[in-house]
Amino acid sequence: MIPIKQMKLHKLKMQLKDPFTTSFGTMQDREFFITEAVDDRGNRGFGESVAFINPGYTEETVETNLHMMRDFLIPILQKNMIVHPDDVSALFQPIRRNNMAKSALEGAVWDLYAKQNNMTLAAALGGEKTEIDVGISLGIQPSIQKLIDTVGRYIAAGYKRIKVKIKPGWDVEVLRQIREKFPEVPIMADANSSYTLADLEHLKQLDDLDLMMIEQPLAHDDIIDHATLQKTLRTPICLDESIHSLEDTRKAVELGSCRIINIKIGRVGGLSEARRIHDYCRDHGVDVWCGGMLEAGVGRAHNIALTTLGGFTLPGDTAGSSRYWEKDIITPEVIAENGVIRVPEKPGIGYEIDERALKQFTVDEHVFDF
Repeated sequence: MIPIKQMKLHKLKMQLKDPFTTSFGTMQDREFFITEAVDDRGNRGFGESVAFINPGYTEETVETNLHMMRDFLIPILQKNMIVHPDDVSALFQPIRRNNMAKSALEGAVWDLYAKQNNMTLAAALGGEKTEIDVGISLGIQPSIQKLIDTVGRYIAAGYKRIKVKIKPGWDVEVLRQIREKFPEVPIMADANSSYTLADLEHLKQLDDLDLMMIEQPLAHDDIIDHATLQKTLRTPICLDESIHSLEDTRKAVELGSCRIINIKIGRVGGLSEARRIHDYCRDHGVDVWCGGMLEAGVGRAHNIALTTLGGFTLPGDTAGSSRYWEKDIITPEVIAENGVIRVPEKPGIGYEIDERALKQFTVDEHVFDF
């Protein structure tokens, strides 16, 4: 059994070091929740919400996360016994979607469970890697030359692959110039649902650029048109926004909608479902990697633990803390050296909460007794 004495929701507001621009818009201030599950022995498990303040990426927002956690999800946890973290996703099943709210709470329970059993979160999930390869995700830049300079800086830092955000009017020529400058570097393009099948002939030009993949080129909720597009493109399609569950994954793979899956813990509802998707893809020969949502240190630590599973064959988006934050909320901060992050060996997420930083960035707090 996993005894929970108290659940805390810490609402934080942190400023990214640099604005991050995608086809959705530009973000610099990041609001989110750190969830904290406390037991009667003083163990503390931590999770992180990844919804944005606007419903551009999914329908969820910071405020809807609070509503769902406070008014529906935490009451479910208060009324039920939890033997294993997998029980949380089963208990939450009657609540439709709201995956990021579910994941924020489930993540805290997973961390608490690992600490109660004196094991790393990676080991609790069944992971075996002692280090993980990571790439970098770059937003849309003011100019192609600025982007090329930025790409060069991260290649020099040893990152294993470069992800470039694209949109209509900022795509083929941008990628062509990057490829000409860096002919051997693994490059992927992330479209964030900004194209339609009407752009098929335009997107076919990407086949000449030897890309690792193009991520989510078509609608956020589509798997049918992606299957049509994948039959036409040599470039592998990776699905992101379309995948919210194992069932979505099964359908996409059976339809041939993609050759790669981006697993984001928050988007699929938590670590338990993320692991199930990983297992399915591993068994069906589909590559997976762990995507990022501009997480602070707690969410970054969960991504690291998940990526230790053997089926994560491609570098993920979990760059070091200093890529995004002047100061993170964990100690030590996540450090990437030559594109590699060492998996921490301490119990749970493996990092300590920087209590001073947590207090500094907290703008609101909610406490629930069990």
